[in-house]
Amino acid sequence: MPQDTSAKIAALKGRMRLPAICAPMFLVTGPQMVIQACKSGVMGCFPATNARSMDDLRDWLKQIAQAVRPADAPWALNMITHNSYGRFAQELELVAEFKPALVITALGGPHRVTEVVHSYGGLVFADVNSPTFARKAIDKGADGLVLVCAGAGGHTGEYAMMPFIDEVRSFFDGPLVVGGGIGSGRAVRAAEVLGADFAYLGTRFLATDEALIGQAYRQMVWDSTMEDLIASRAITGALGNWMRASVEAAGLTSETMQATAKIDFSQDMHAGSKAWKHVWSAGQGVGTITKPESVADVVAALVQEYGEGARL
Repeated sequence: MPQDTSAKIAALKGRMRLPAICAPMFLVTGPQMVIQACKSGVMGCFPATNARSMDDLRDWLKQIAQAVRPADAPWALNMITHNSYGRFAQELELVAEFKPALVITALGGPHRVTEVVHSYGGLVFADVNSPTFARKAIDKGADGLVLVCAGAGGHTGEYAMMPFIDEVRSFFDGPLVVGGGIGSGRAVRAAEVLGADFAYLGTRFLATDEALIGQAYRQMVWDSTMEDLIASRAITGALGNWMRASVEAAGLTSETMQATAKIDFSQDMHAGSKAWKHVWSAGQGVGTITKPESVADVVAALVQEYGEGARL
Protein backbone atom coordinates (compact mmCIF):
# COMPACT_ATOMS: atom_id res chain seq x y z
CA MET A 1 0.00 0.00 0.00
CA PRO A 2 1.44 3.43 -0.90
CA GLN A 3 2.51 5.37 2.18
CA ASP A 4 0.17 8.30 1.53
CA THR A 5 -2.79 5.96 1.11
CA SER A 6 -1.90 4.19 4.35
CA ALA A 7 -1.73 7.53 6.16
CA LYS A 8 -5.12 8.60 4.79
CA ILE A 9 -6.73 5.32 5.88
CA ALA A 10 -5.26 5.73 9.35
CA ALA A 11 -6.63 9.28 9.49
CA LEU A 12 -10.10 8.10 8.51
CA LYS A 13 -10.06 5.33 11.11
CA GLY A 14 -8.86 7.78 13.72
CA ARG A 15 -12.19 9.60 13.45
CA MET A 16 -14.30 6.44 13.80
CA ARG A 17 -15.54 4.45 16.79
CA LEU A 18 -15.72 1.36 14.60
CA PRO A 19 -14.05 0.37 11.31
CA ALA A 20 -17.49 0.27 9.70
CA ILE A 21 -19.34 2.04 6.89
CA CYS A 22 -23.08 2.59 6.79
CA ALA A 23 -23.28 1.35 3.21
CA PRO A 24 -25.06 3.32 0.47
CA MET A 25 -28.49 1.86 -0.26
CA PHE A 26 -30.41 2.82 -3.38
CA LEU A 27 -33.58 4.81 -2.57
CA VAL A 28 -32.93 4.20 1.15
CA THR A 29 -29.98 6.33 2.28
CA GLY A 30 -30.36 10.09 2.51
CA PRO A 31 -28.57 12.97 4.21
CA GLN A 32 -30.00 12.36 7.67
CA MET A 33 -28.81 8.75 7.72
CA VAL A 34 -25.33 9.88 6.63
CA ILE A 35 -25.19 12.66 9.21
CA GLN A 36 -26.39 10.47 12.07
CA ALA A 37 -23.97 7.69 11.09
CA CYS A 38 -21.07 10.13 11.18
CA LYS A 39 -22.24 11.68 14.46
CA SER A 40 -22.51 8.18 15.94
CA GLY A 41 -18.99 7.21 14.91
CA VAL A 42 -19.19 5.20 11.68
CA MET A 43 -18.64 6.42 8.14
CA GLY A 44 -21.85 7.49 6.40
CA CYS A 45 -22.28 7.06 2.66
CA PHE A 46 -25.13 7.58 0.21
CA PRO A 47 -25.65 6.98 -3.52
CA ALA A 48 -25.66 10.26 -5.44
CA THR A 49 -28.51 8.95 -7.53
CA ASN A 50 -30.81 8.91 -4.48
CA ALA A 51 -31.24 12.66 -4.90
CA ARG A 52 -33.92 13.02 -7.54
CA SER A 53 -32.54 16.21 -9.11
CA MET A 54 -29.16 17.90 -9.22
CA ASP A 55 -30.58 20.71 -7.07
CA ASP A 56 -31.57 18.09 -4.51
CA LEU A 57 -28.12 16.55 -4.64
CA ARG A 58 -26.45 19.92 -4.07
CA ASP A 59 -28.76 20.53 -1.11
CA TRP A 60 -28.00 17.11 0.37
CA LEU A 61 -24.25 17.58 0.00
CA LYS A 62 -24.49 21.02 1.57
CA GLN A 63 -26.45 19.62 4.52
CA ILE A 64 -23.86 16.90 5.09
CA ALA A 65 -20.84 19.15 4.64
CA GLN A 66 -22.22 21.66 7.15
CA ALA A 67 -23.33 19.08 9.72
CA VAL A 68 -20.36 16.69 9.76
CA ARG A 69 -17.52 18.21 11.74
CA PRO A 70 -13.85 17.17 12.01
CA ALA A 71 -14.61 15.44 15.32
CA ASP A 72 -17.22 13.24 13.61
CA ALA A 73 -16.59 10.18 11.47
CA PRO A 74 -15.96 11.04 7.78
CA TRP A 75 -18.55 10.77 5.03
CA ALA A 76 -18.39 9.22 1.57
CA LEU A 77 -20.27 9.41 -1.72
CA ASN A 78 -21.25 6.47 -3.91
CA MET A 79 -21.34 7.14 -7.67
CA ILE A 80 -22.55 5.10 -10.63
CA THR A 81 -19.85 5.22 -13.28
CA HIS A 82 -21.64 3.08 -15.87
CA ASN A 83 -21.49 4.69 -19.33
CA SER A 84 -25.29 4.84 -19.52
CA TYR A 85 -25.60 7.05 -16.43
CA GLY A 86 -26.65 10.45 -17.69
CA ARG A 87 -25.86 12.58 -14.62
CA PHE A 88 -22.26 11.46 -14.23
CA ALA A 89 -20.54 14.68 -15.36
CA GLN A 90 -22.78 16.91 -13.24
CA GLU A 91 -22.25 14.74 -10.17
CA LEU A 92 -18.49 14.81 -10.67
CA GLU A 93 -18.59 18.61 -10.63
CA LEU A 94 -20.25 18.46 -7.20
CA VAL A 95 -17.62 15.98 -6.01
CA ALA A 96 -14.96 18.56 -6.88
CA GLU A 97 -16.90 21.21 -4.98
CA PHE A 98 -17.82 19.30 -1.79
CA LYS A 99 -14.75 17.01 -1.62
CA PRO A 100 -15.96 13.82 0.09
CA ALA A 101 -13.08 12.02 1.79
CA LEU A 102 -13.97 8.84 -0.07
CA VAL A 103 -15.76 8.22 -3.37
CA ILE A 104 -16.98 4.67 -3.98
CA THR A 105 -17.65 3.81 -7.61
CA ALA A 106 -20.17 1.20 -8.71
CA LEU A 107 -21.23 -0.49 -11.94
CA GLY A 108 -18.36 1.06 -13.88
CA GLY A 109 -14.65 1.90 -13.77
CA PRO A 110 -13.06 4.08 -11.06
CA HIS A 111 -10.82 5.79 -13.63
CA ARG A 112 -13.65 8.17 -14.48
CA VAL A 113 -13.35 9.89 -11.08
CA THR A 114 -9.76 9.38 -9.90
CA GLU A 115 -8.26 12.56 -11.35
CA VAL A 116 -10.84 14.81 -9.69
CA VAL A 117 -10.85 13.01 -6.33
CA HIS A 118 -7.07 12.76 -6.14
CA SER A 119 -6.75 16.45 -6.96
CA TYR A 120 -8.12 17.40 -3.53
CA GLY A 121 -6.53 14.50 -1.63
CA GLY A 122 -9.50 12.13 -1.53
CA LEU A 123 -9.54 8.38 -2.05
CA VAL A 124 -11.37 6.29 -4.65
CA PHE A 125 -12.60 2.80 -3.84
CA ALA A 126 -14.24 0.56 -6.45
CA ASP A 127 -17.21 -1.66 -5.68
CA VAL A 128 -16.42 -5.13 -7.15
CA ASN A 129 -17.99 -8.58 -6.89
CA SER A 130 -15.28 -10.83 -8.36
CA PRO A 131 -11.47 -11.13 -8.40
CA THR A 132 -11.54 -10.32 -12.13
CA PHE A 133 -13.29 -7.00 -11.51
CA ALA A 134 -10.97 -6.36 -8.58
CA ARG A 135 -7.92 -6.64 -10.84
CA LYS A 136 -9.54 -4.37 -13.44
CA ALA A 137 -10.35 -1.74 -10.80
CA ILE A 138 -6.78 -1.76 -9.54
CA ASP A 139 -5.48 -1.43 -13.08
CA LYS A 140 -7.80 1.57 -13.56
CA GLY A 141 -6.40 3.40 -10.56
CA ALA A 142 -8.60 2.49 -7.59
CA ASP A 143 -6.95 3.23 -4.24
CA GLY A 144 -9.02 0.55 -2.53
CA LEU A 145 -11.70 -2.04 -3.13
CA VAL A 146 -15.16 -2.76 -1.78
CA LEU A 147 -15.68 -6.53 -2.01
CA VAL A 148 -19.38 -7.24 -2.40
CA CYS A 149 -19.80 -10.82 -1.25
CA ALA A 150 -22.66 -13.31 -1.24
CA GLY A 151 -25.36 -12.26 1.17
CA ALA A 152 -25.48 -8.55 0.33
CA GLY A 153 -28.74 -6.84 -0.59
CA GLY A 154 -29.78 -4.87 -3.69
CA HIS A 155 -26.38 -5.30 -5.31
CA THR A 156 -24.89 -8.61 -4.20
CA GLY A 157 -22.09 -10.99 -5.12
CA GLU A 158 -21.77 -14.70 -5.69
CA TYR A 159 -18.54 -15.40 -3.80
CA ALA A 160 -18.20 -16.26 -0.12
CA MET A 161 -16.45 -13.68 2.00
CA MET A 162 -13.46 -15.68 3.29
CA PRO A 163 -12.13 -17.04 -0.01
CA PHE A 164 -12.92 -13.77 -1.79
CA ILE A 165 -10.79 -11.81 0.68
CA ASP A 166 -8.01 -14.39 0.56
CA GLU A 167 -7.85 -14.41 -3.24
CA VAL A 168 -7.84 -10.61 -3.51
CA ARG A 169 -5.21 -10.37 -0.77
CA SER A 170 -2.96 -12.62 -2.88
CA PHE A 171 -2.50 -9.75 -5.38
CA PHE A 172 -3.57 -6.56 -3.55
CA ASP A 173 -2.24 -5.18 -0.26
CA GLY A 174 -4.25 -1.94 -0.34
CA PRO A 175 -7.32 -1.01 1.68
CA LEU A 176 -10.28 -3.38 1.57
CA VAL A 177 -13.90 -2.86 2.53
CA VAL A 178 -15.97 -6.03 2.69
CA GLY A 179 -19.75 -6.43 2.71
CA GLY A 180 -22.34 -9.17 2.53
CA GLY A 181 -24.36 -10.34 5.53
CA ILE A 182 -22.42 -8.31 8.11
CA GLY A 183 -24.92 -7.27 10.76
CA SER A 184 -23.22 -7.27 14.15
CA GLY A 185 -20.20 -5.79 15.87
CA ARG A 186 -18.78 -9.29 16.20
CA ALA A 187 -19.00 -9.66 12.42
CA VAL A 188 -17.23 -6.30 11.98
CA ARG A 189 -14.41 -7.63 14.15
CA ALA A 190 -14.37 -10.90 12.20
CA ALA A 191 -14.02 -9.00 8.92
CA GLU A 192 -10.93 -7.31 10.34
CA VAL A 193 -9.47 -10.64 11.38
CA LEU A 194 -10.05 -11.95 7.85
CA GLY A 195 -7.99 -9.10 6.42
CA ALA A 196 -10.43 -6.27 5.71
CA ASP A 197 -9.88 -2.68 6.82
CA PHE A 198 -13.56 -1.76 7.01
CA ALA A 199 -16.89 -3.60 7.17
CA TYR A 200 -19.77 -2.53 4.92
CA LEU A 201 -23.19 -2.70 6.60
CA GLY A 202 -26.32 -1.88 4.62
CA THR A 203 -29.19 -4.09 5.73
CA ARG A 204 -28.43 -3.51 9.43
CA PHE A 205 -29.41 0.15 8.86
CA LEU A 206 -32.18 -0.54 6.35
CA ALA A 207 -35.18 -0.09 8.65
CA THR A 208 -33.79 2.66 10.87
CA ASP A 209 -35.82 5.77 11.58
CA GLU A 210 -33.65 7.84 9.22
CA ALA A 211 -34.11 5.57 6.18
CA LEU A 212 -35.97 7.00 3.17
CA ILE A 213 -38.49 4.15 3.08
CA GLY A 214 -42.15 3.80 3.96
CA GLN A 215 -43.61 1.92 6.88
CA ALA A 216 -44.67 -1.02 4.70
CA TYR A 217 -41.04 -1.56 3.66
CA ARG A 218 -39.89 -1.39 7.30
CA GLN A 219 -42.53 -3.87 8.38
CA MET A 220 -41.49 -6.27 5.63
CA VAL A 221 -37.90 -6.06 6.85
CA TRP A 222 -38.99 -6.83 10.42
CA ASP A 223 -41.09 -9.76 9.19
CA SER A 224 -38.53 -11.30 6.82
CA THR A 225 -35.70 -13.80 7.27
CA MET A 226 -32.89 -14.84 4.96
CA GLU A 227 -35.12 -17.61 3.63
CA ASP A 228 -37.56 -14.98 2.36
CA LEU A 229 -35.04 -13.56 -0.16
CA ILE A 230 -34.84 -14.21 -3.90
CA ALA A 231 -31.56 -13.61 -5.74
CA SER A 232 -32.25 -12.27 -9.23
CA ARG A 233 -30.96 -10.09 -12.06
CA ALA A 234 -34.47 -9.35 -13.25
CA ILE A 235 -34.92 -6.05 -11.41
CA THR A 236 -31.86 -3.94 -12.23
CA GLY A 237 -29.75 -6.23 -14.40
CA ALA A 238 -27.25 -6.63 -11.57
CA LEU A 239 -27.61 -9.53 -9.15
CA GLY A 240 -29.55 -8.54 -6.04
CA ASN A 241 -31.44 -10.09 -3.15
CA TRP A 242 -35.13 -9.17 -3.09
CA MET A 243 -37.76 -9.80 -0.44
CA ARG A 244 -40.17 -12.45 -1.63
CA ALA A 245 -43.23 -10.67 -0.21
CA SER A 246 -42.53 -7.60 -2.36
CA VAL A 247 -41.90 -9.76 -5.44
CA GLU A 248 -45.25 -11.47 -4.98
CA ALA A 249 -47.04 -8.18 -4.25
CA ALA A 250 -45.69 -6.81 -7.54
CA GLY A 251 -47.16 -9.79 -9.38
CA LEU A 252 -43.81 -11.09 -10.62
CA THR A 253 -43.59 -14.78 -11.40
CA SER A 254 -40.71 -17.17 -10.78
CA GLU A 255 -40.10 -17.20 -14.55
CA THR A 256 -39.89 -13.40 -14.60
CA MET A 257 -37.37 -13.42 -11.75
CA GLN A 258 -35.13 -15.80 -13.69
CA ALA A 259 -34.69 -13.23 -16.47
CA THR A 260 -31.87 -10.68 -16.72
CA ALA A 261 -32.84 -7.05 -17.18
CA LYS A 262 -30.73 -4.74 -19.30
CA ILE A 263 -28.52 -2.45 -17.23
CA ASP A 264 -29.61 1.04 -18.22
CA PHE A 265 -29.29 4.09 -15.97
CA SER A 266 -29.95 6.68 -18.66
CA GLN A 267 -33.53 7.45 -17.60
CA ASP A 268 -35.17 8.78 -14.42
CA MET A 269 -34.05 6.41 -11.65
CA HIS A 270 -37.00 7.50 -9.51
CA ALA A 271 -39.75 6.85 -12.07
CA GLY A 272 -42.70 5.03 -10.58
CA SER A 273 -42.68 2.50 -13.40
CA LYS A 274 -39.21 1.23 -12.46
CA ALA A 275 -39.33 -2.29 -11.00
CA TRP A 276 -37.10 -1.37 -8.05
CA LYS A 277 -39.71 1.12 -6.81
CA HIS A 278 -42.04 -1.77 -6.05
CA VAL A 279 -39.70 -4.69 -5.37
CA TRP A 280 -37.66 -4.20 -2.21
CA SER A 281 -34.21 -5.49 -1.43
CA ALA A 282 -32.51 -6.73 1.73
CA GLY A 283 -29.40 -8.72 2.56
CA GLN A 284 -29.12 -12.04 4.33
CA GLY A 285 -28.79 -10.35 7.72
CA VAL A 286 -32.43 -9.26 7.52
CA GLY A 287 -33.63 -11.91 9.98
CA THR A 288 -31.93 -10.20 12.92
CA ILE A 289 -33.79 -6.91 12.41
CA THR A 290 -37.08 -7.09 14.28
CA LYS A 291 -37.84 -3.73 15.89
CA PRO A 292 -37.72 0.04 15.35
CA GLU A 293 -34.27 1.57 15.85
CA SER A 294 -32.42 4.77 15.08
CA VAL A 295 -29.00 4.88 13.44
CA ALA A 296 -27.54 5.83 16.84
CA ASP A 297 -29.21 2.77 18.40
CA VAL A 298 -27.67 0.49 15.80
CA VAL A 299 -24.18 1.96 16.16
CA ALA A 300 -24.34 1.70 19.96
CA ALA A 301 -25.22 -2.00 19.66
CA LEU A 302 -22.44 -2.55 17.13
CA VAL A 303 -19.88 -0.89 19.39
CA GLN A 304 -20.87 -3.09 22.33
CA GLU A 305 -20.80 -6.26 20.22
CA TYR A 306 -17.46 -5.29 18.67
CA GLY A 307 -15.95 -4.96 22.13
CA GLU A 308 -17.30 -8.37 23.11
CA GLY A 309 -15.89 -9.88 19.90
CA ALA A 310 -12.47 -8.34 20.48
CA ARG A 311 -12.29 -9.99 23.91
CA LEU A 312 -13.03 -13.49 22.62
